[in-house]
Amino acid sequence: MIEKLLARLQDPVMAKIATSLLVLMAVVVVVQVLHRVLVRYISDSGRRYHMRKAITALGYVLAIFLLSLVFSDKLSSLTIAFGVAGAGIAFALQEVIASIAGWVAVSFGRFYQVGDRVQLGGIMGDVIDIGVLRTTLMECGGWVRSDAYNGRIVRVANSFIFKEPVYNYSADFPFLWDELVLPVRYGSNQKLAKKIFSEVLAGVTGEFSAASKSVWLQMKERYMLEDARVDPMVTMMANDNWVEFTLRYVVDYKRRRLTKDLITEKLLEAIDLTNGQVRLGSQTIELVSVAPLDVTMTTPGNRPAQ
Repeated sequence: MIEKLLARLQDPVMAKIATSLLVLMAVVVVVQVLHRVLVRYISDSGRRYHMRKAITALGYVLAIFLLSLVFSDKLSSLTIAFGVAGAGIAFALQEVIASIAGWVAVSFGRFYQVGDRVQLGGIMGDVIDIGVLRTTLMECGGWVRSDAYNGRIVRVANSFIFKEPVYNYSADFPFLWDELVLPVRYGSNQKLAKKIFSEVLAGVTGEFSAASKSVWLQMKERYMLEDARVDPMVTMMANDNWVEFTLRYVVDYKRRRLTKDLITEKLLEAIDLTNGQVRLGSQTIELVSVAPLDVTMTTPGNRPAQ
């Protein structure tokens, strides 16, 4: 048995296959050991993630390089076969090739990176992993209102960056403009209402306005942008039912719901302190007129009742 095995190993092709398997096993062992070392000695999750990705990529490159050395004398004869097979493979794996091209575009095109909140392929969530074929998202929204996690992990093919728009909530400008609309009844002190709303907005969202100004200046240096107002703003519009106040402000993209909750709480407290000078409106229905009714009652004998 041993003699037959040795005889097979003396065959050049079998020897190269055995050497290739040993090379691949060695590379896998080295990569796994380095991954375990990273988990033990690097506490920061972001650095650990990027180092794991880099080590895995280097493992692939090293394996391909070593295998090319093993089969260096056979590469020239395999070139024609690879060319013929390449056309068929390209046709059969169109989606896979598009996903790999998407991964290259994501890696070098600044579409998004791990940690960004994006909407990709109709799914909104935080990017938790970028693979060669798919991007993994921790989904937000869905059956959960607002931008909170719903616990569902979604994997989207990288090819979607060529098919649909990529919405990035946190790349160059990690802030969002948000609005809160309040109806105020006619007869209220409108000037007082606007003053109260402006003071509450400035108190709650002032930190976001200050931080967003410097980021917006950096955006103007990179892109063709005009000046945008990032300070809180209160505007009024009258309609048939009430005066509609629109409160517009800048907020951190991860704190939109909490900020709106705090603003609403502060506004209601401030309105209560006005002792009725500011009253919120609610939808009511006023019956202006009633169409005339003609009611005729008849007896069982179909004769009008007297």
